[in-house]
Amino acid sequence: MVHRILIVTAVAAEADSVTAGLGAGALDDAGTLRLPGGFVLRRHTGGSRDTVGTGRVRADVLVGGVGPAAVAAATGTALACASSDDAAGRGPYDLVVSAGIAGGFQPVAPVGSVVVSGSVVAADLGAQTPDGYLTVEELGFGRSAHTVPEALTGAVAAALGAGGLAHTVGPVLTVSTVTGTAGRAAELAKRHPGAAAEAMEGFGVAEAAAAYGVPVVEIRAVSNAVGPRDRAAWRIGQALDALRHSFELLSRTVFVEPS
Repeated sequence: MVHRILIVTAVAAEADSVTAGLGAGALDDAGTLRLPGGFVLRRHTGGSRDTVGTGRVRADVLVGGVGPAAVAAATGTALACASSDDAAGRGPYDLVVSAGIAGGFQPVAPVGSVVVSGSVVAADLGAQTPDGYLTVEELGFGRSAHTVPEALTGAVAAALGAGGLAHTVGPVLTVSTVTGTAGRAAELAKRHPGAAAEAMEGFGVAEAAAAYGVPVVEIRAVSNAVGPRDRAAWRIGQALDALRHSFELLSRTVFVEPS
């Protein structure tokens, strides 16, 4: 159980699904809050029928933009404001969640299922060399991965499983260019064994969270298979529905603040 959560999505449609999962009645009296840089928080204090009498969910939902740089800036802004004593803060966050839809590596993460990050990986942060790809760690500077605490991953996965939602735990890759070929998908899967999903924001969120010492987890609903680009096969509506269901389940369990 956690006390205050920041949930960061790339686009408004993802934030709408998260908000619906938290419960339409959970939007608090403040409604929304504008932060420096034009970012807007949707502020929630409440919960579903199942949490009445047992606690509440305190979560702020932030549309951070597409790509790791945009969400790092947005997440950092929200964390800085929450840590301050001005009117923008309600105290520091103790969990950051990167949430949205994603491509799933097959057969690990089928379309319509949910991926919980065991790690958040910047899959293309490094260098191509004649001998192959080198991560920034292998180059001798920086980092390209954040490991999610097992207790956190386990709690989220257990809540989804108890609610009957198909899910898997594994690395979620952050890329700046979405995979569109079978060759690229195979290359990423080989380089990152067990990779479950790819998206474009998780590592940026994780970097900002790490700067403030806040744990992070990435939760992704799978809308398409990682590989050849086939828009006719995308199931965005199904994925957004799974995302909403995930946050319904979590708002009754892991995300409940003790009374």
